[in-house]
Amino acid sequence: MAGMTSSARPHLNRRLAEFGTTIFAEMSALAVATGSINLGQGFPDTDGPEEVREAAVRALREGRGNQYPPGPGIPELRAAIAAHQLRRYGLSYDPDTEVLVTAGATEAIAASLLALVEPGDEVVALEPYYDSYAASIALAGGRRVPVTLRPHDGSFRLDLDELRAAVTDRTRLLLVNTPHNPTGTVLTRAELAAIAELAVERDLLVVTDEVYEHLVFDNAEHLPLASFPGMRERTVTIGSAGKTFSFTGWKVGWVTAVPELVSAVRSVKQFLTYVSSGPFQYAVAEALALPDSYFEEFRRSMLARRDILAEGLTAAGFQVFRPAGTYFITTDIRPLGEKDGFAFCRALPERAGVVAIPNAVFYDDREAGAPFVRFAFCKREEVLREAAERLRAL
Repeated sequence: MAGMTSSARPHLNRRLAEFGTTIFAEMSALAVATGSINLGQGFPDTDGPEEVREAAVRALREGRGNQYPPGPGIPELRAAIAAHQLRRYGLSYDPDTEVLVTAGATEAIAASLLALVEPGDEVVALEPYYDSYAASIALAGGRRVPVTLRPHDGSFRLDLDELRAAVTDRTRLLLVNTPHNPTGTVLTRAELAAIAELAVERDLLVVTDEVYEHLVFDNAEHLPLASFPGMRERTVTIGSAGKTFSFTGWKVGWVTAVPELVSAVRSVKQFLTYVSSGPFQYAVAEALALPDSYFEEFRRSMLARRDILAEGLTAAGFQVFRPAGTYFITTDIRPLGEKDGFAFCRALPERAGVVAIPNAVFYDDREAGAPFVRFAFCKREEVLREAAERLRAL
């Protein structure tokens, strides 16, 4: 028949054959179909600061960003990102040559890995990892090498000896995420120093995803890897407005790095989206200049929500790993007599009217992640209390 092909070759690029529809799409659709409380996908159920939203409206009305903004991002936002890094961490970046605005952190991750990884290169990543990491490494033709964070004394910890053993002569890059999604681990100063020493010793590039930088709790502290000796010249740091200001749909992220690295990432980024989020860039520039009191109140409100959900999950019978960062809680379902996170999460909406995410999707070794389930607490306090009450039915 005309238009038909006899080729048996699959339509999807073989590098992406293992990746189907994301678990987030599946579980969010299940939440809608069952009328369940969605604690799966990590998006807030309220908007961020009104003055930031109004800044976007003002930019729209004034015609700022309605046409293509500059490829690297508007100057105001690049300057605001550089000022934020200097004020918060003492890291000095040139807004003209060392800052790149992206379509959220997801594009920043993809563009960085596509730019810096060639076929056959090994990328060492902390497992469990955000699913776009694996897809981006595959698109680049790289080989992912997981180093697994393992439960220990109520949290998930990195084994530095295992990390060192994972690095070979084929390793090109370390992919680091702290605060860590989904486990909520925040890497310590000693752990980050060891990672830095390894990167310098083996002459490795590092891409570090720090989108939850403003969400650290208790005695944890976020320390950018680029601030450690020998790391500024080899580190691509990724940040995002979506998680910090609760406007996840705006998709405004950024990369900070030395000019050579930014230029490499920009060379790929220009063929992905070219530019995005024009008016929102002006609003995020204003958001980054908010006083420290905003960031402290944001952290405090998320801490209160963490504790509401953690206590509810504990009361429902889960083993709870109380996170030191991010807005996710990982739980172990084995105390409930369960062991398969996929089956548990697919049945949970009917059993309790709540949606969660099976952590196994973030693992190469699905068995290692099988008993763990992730819940998001970036929701209104009354929603979290209702979810906790529903989960008591388990």
